[in-house]
Amino acid sequence: MAFHGWKQFLFLSKQNTFARAWRSRKGSPSLGWKHCCHGGAGRSVAPEMRAFLEENTEVTSSGNLTPEIQLRLLTPRCRFWHEKLDSWPYGDPFWAIYWPGGQALSRYILDNPCVVKGKSVLDLGSGCGATAIAAVMSGASQVLANDIDPIAGMAMILNCELNHVNPFPITIKNMINSEVGNWDLIVLGDMFYDEQLADGLHHWLSKCIRIRQTKVLIGDPGRHEFLKHRIHSHLHKVIEYSLPESTRQENNGLTSSIVWSYQPSCSLERC
Repeated sequence: MAFHGWKQFLFLSKQNTFARAWRSRKGSPSLGWKHCCHGGAGRSVAPEMRAFLEENTEVTSSGNLTPEIQLRLLTPRCRFWHEKLDSWPYGDPFWAIYWPGGQALSRYILDNPCVVKGKSVLDLGSGCGATAIAAVMSGASQVLANDIDPIAGMAMILNCELNHVNPFPITIKNMINSEVGNWDLIVLGDMFYDEQLADGLHHWLSKCIRIRQTKVLIGDPGRHEFLKHRIHSHLHKVIEYSLPESTRQENNGLTSSIVWSYQPSCSLERC
């Protein structure tokens, strides 16, 4: 299978392999790190991994909701786009997609910096790191990015460099059902694609709110798996963005992406 149409394939794959990895609390092998990034700052990328990522991704800031942020992504101009999916030598590159939910979260933070300014932020399932980068750009006092794929962590470091922000700490452990941290805000996008994973998120996020009064923002373009889950009845719609045409085409015709507040009794108004 060629990478043409690869986003649809990866999303279907994401519903299975990635969800199982979250449930089993296992990530991919930690390839290419000079220093382990568990619970700390993985700030160095081995030269051979850096060369691989730079050669096989494209720096782009177009076709999404945040042209202010440059990212290394897989695009039609990349070699692996035209090769068989299993030719990619590492775990499925979910991080190389700028998913619509993450785009909406990043746009909202950039437009409303008071949401994060001076606050501690956890970006759960960070992927390419765009939302974490948006939080840093908008004045967050502390940012932790979380993704169980160590390759995503390496890509985040390169993306920080592109945007002239200091690399933030990155953890590749499974945060769900872990001890509740003292975060002012948790952001997560495009995570509700598997019922068991969604159940785990629902329980853990509720615990974070109950114990730490953490605010939670969720980005999602309205996928069926998200809309039908019981968490949806606990959400307050903050803002809806119309997706650029290229993002619509790459996401099966989804036309918009919404930021939701998982604190239905509190109204998150625009700053």
